[in-house]
Amino acid sequence: MRFIIQRVEEASVTVDHQIIGAIQKGYLALIGISQDDTQEIADKMIRKMIGLRIFEDENGKTNLSLADVGGALLLISQFTLYANCKKGNRPSFIDAGKPEMANALYEYIITECGKSVPQVEQGRFGAEMKIQLINDGPFTILLDSDTL
Repeated sequence: MRFIIQRVEEASVTVDHQIIGAIQKGYLALIGISQDDTQEIADKMIRKMIGLRIFEDENGKTNLSLADVGGALLLISQFTLYANCKKGNRPSFIDAGKPEMANALYEYIITECGKSVPQVEQGRFGAEMKIQLINDGPFTILLDSDTL
């Protein structure tokens, strides 16, 4: 499982010219799910993401968590995080989770995050989405379950 986490001042997702999710201060997280991912892996990734201390404290040090700043989450399913570009110029996505399984894990992640984060917004699985954000910092982190 891979999460690209961007600390944002604001972010939104639009489908068919309609905003379906929007947050102010918090994280925009792009979520890639592989064929081998499980709820246990998702739980580990969620704990790590929510526990990250990447917001600045009164001394300008990245020492505060999402909860410390009252931040929100915008979670976007992103199968292209498992693009394999080793052969040729056209990426292969054979390592990405099959849609039914990946959607179930994506929904599980949304539900679990909602248990500890008051505002959790989401994209639409499998939809053509337009994402807008103001990256704060910029501050972007890659979490990969293979390296945690």
